[in-house]
Amino acid sequence: MSQQEIIELEEKAKEVRRGIVETVYSASSGHPGGSLSVADILTVLYFKELNINENNPNWEDRDRLVLSKGHCSPALYSCLANRGFFKKEELKTFRNINSNLQGHPDMKKVPGVDMTSGSLGQGLSVANGMAISGKLDNKNYRVYCILGDGEIEEGQIWEAAMASSKYKLDNLCVIVDNNNLQIDGTIEEVMSSYPIDKKFESFGFQIIKIDGHNMEEIIKAFEVAKNVKEKPTCIIAKTIKGKGISYMENQVGWHGKAPNKEQYNKAMQELK
Repeated sequence: MSQQEIIELEEKAKEVRRGIVETVYSASSGHPGGSLSVADILTVLYFKELNINENNPNWEDRDRLVLSKGHCSPALYSCLANRGFFKKEELKTFRNINSNLQGHPDMKKVPGVDMTSGSLGQGLSVANGMAISGKLDNKNYRVYCILGDGEIEEGQIWEAAMASSKYKLDNLCVIVDNNNLQIDGTIEEVMSSYPIDKKFESFGFQIIKIDGHNMEEIIKAFEVAKNVKEKPTCIIAKTIKGKGISYMENQVGWHGKAPNKEQYNKAMQELK
């Protein structure tokens, strides 16, 4: 990609982050930290990588995305709104009782959401099913599954990883958002899943390690993944929880709380 295209993606990521802040602030609840850490990856997916059509969300040949760490729905909603799946004004209805945009994404209510998620550890199993279905039907779509580094402490992830490898799902790309923080502290303090790369490698995955905030590295990783044959790919993206907002970065307290008005204004100013 040209440098201008990289700059445009970086600007789009700022817009996505503004949507995240707007969403969580409007609801006075939500999960900003992990939403902000995965924002650059989702921006590349929705504005560069995914073969999707906002005018036909259920197009059967579309690429699929499973946000297994579903509590980070503000990032997904912001991308979908900016892509045109629904109006940006809806972001302000997040978690309202009659809103389609609930705390965890609902595939029956939100256009562009491929899988209802939120119960951690289940997304890779679902992504496997999508990828196997694609192979059985001779479809060319790809399946992307975003996992949290705390989430992979769940045993079901590793059962699913065995299946990904057994069925040689080279149409599957797993992305681990490795921001090193979960609700109760660092990954090491809670239940260390390190070394993440060696674990997925031992389960038969092709490993790609990147800076999850470097647009060029993210784009290149997806290109490499598309050329891997006979095995699934795992991209381990080193990220910063709360990325883009000075007082949230690397602060575990921002895992699941909303900014007040003063903090909201400061965040939006920083994201101009």
